[in-house]
Amino acid sequence: MNRHNTRRRFALAWWWQLVLTLAPLFVISGAFDSKNAVFPVLAMPLFVVGLLSMFVSLKPFGRYKHALIATGATGATGAARDTPEESAAWINLADARRVAFQPAGLPAWIAALAVFVGLETVPLLLLAFSSAVLLYLYRIPRQLV
Repeated sequence: MNRHNTRRRFALAWWWQLVLTLAPLFVISGAFDSKNAVFPVLAMPLFVVGLLSMFVSLKPFGRYKHALIATGATGATGAARDTPEESAAWINLADARRVAFQPAGLPAWIAALAVFVGLETVPLLLLAFSSAVLLYLYRIPRQLV
């Protein structure tokens, strides 16, 4: 197994996930006019739900963090680097990260739904930015290569 190729695949998967997370918001907001809002009264509650959805990613982040430590550099407690268990550790890390991507994308996906109720541009961008920041937490550190 080549760590550099694995890290490159992880980076490519991260960029794809960022695009898949933010694309629905930008496509829907570009195609739907906010003046034709379905239920404008639901705009603020959906924004609050979008903000609260950031906390859904706490538990998957813990699992990802533990998998990252287990895959970590030599000398770390329980590190699998340069051992026969390294491949299994990378697979476990990929699985934990893939599971954690969905909760990290929730704020942007809720923002995409909030376009239909007439949520303004600034709250939409705040929810999109919060998803991007949550996804940034799942980048593989350079020290792992």
